[in-house]
Amino acid sequence: QVQLVESGGGLVQPGGSLRLSCAASGLTFSRCVMSWYRQAPGKERELVASITSYGRNTNYADSVKGRFTISRDNAKNTVYLQMSSLKPEDTAVYYCKARYEYGLTEYWGQGTQVTVSS
Repeated sequence: QVQLVESGGGLVQPGGSLRLSCAASGLTFSRCVMSWYRQAPGKERELVASITSYGRNTNYADSVKGRFTISRDNAKNTVYLQMSSLKPEDTAVYYCKARYEYGLTEYWGQGTQVTVSS
């Protein structure tokens, strides 16, 4: 059974930082493309960042480039999202997604709330 468990969300002031973690089990983590998505109230879920199986390539939404960094530790089956210079518009539920590099099935975590507010 595949499980993705996000953690690290919370309330932070504008300009602050948070690091999200997503621990995966039940899959071959090193063969998966890992992604972070977010969904704000009343908005569609959007891709924030993704990273290929061994971390060689990363991709970011324009709105977070230069502020967020995605990374992974295949030995720990964990992907991270380091978020800096946070803005109120970053407020959302952040979700982790896994997909095998040559597969179509997507696996999602339950999400973690990030709130940026003074």
